[in-house]
Amino acid sequence: MTDRTAAAAADRLRRPVAGLTALALAVEGLGIALINWILGVVVRRQRMSLAGSDPKLMALAAWIAGGLFALYLLTCAFVALRAALRDRPPRPAGRILLITCGVVHGLLGAFCVGLVGWGAFAAVMAVLALIVCTLLAYDPLHRAPGRQEAAPSR
Repeated sequence: MTDRTAAAAADRLRRPVAGLTALALAVEGLGIALINWILGVVVRRQRMSLAGSDPKLMALAAWIAGGLFALYLLTCAFVALRAALRDRPPRPAGRILLITCGVVHGLLGAFCVGLVGWGAFAAVMAVLALIVCTLLAYDPLHRAPGRQEAAPSR
């Protein structure tokens, strides 16, 4: 496979990969919000207390934390979806956001092995792989589609 055919194959796959990344991050964000909402409801109904802390406050904290993390993941999904629809690399702020999302998924994967199991680890690593593929496919130094490179001046 020549460099030109490899580049053409990468150009054809980057939009679907970015769209799949956006879908995975959106599902993950909604799942996190749902899990934290359920945890908050359970804490509130059971009137559980940890070292005398207020169960209502613990439930509220679970809801706020879940909402903020879900918002973060949905924002990352929006950046990936925008890159897929426009077929252009994300702006620097969006790129930084996707990089931080990749770092968070790396840390989540490390925690998932010990706390949840290998299945959850595999799912988190699959999302991490999609994020990395999206970042590499939309490299800002990569030539934009349809644009000719300028001839070097002598």
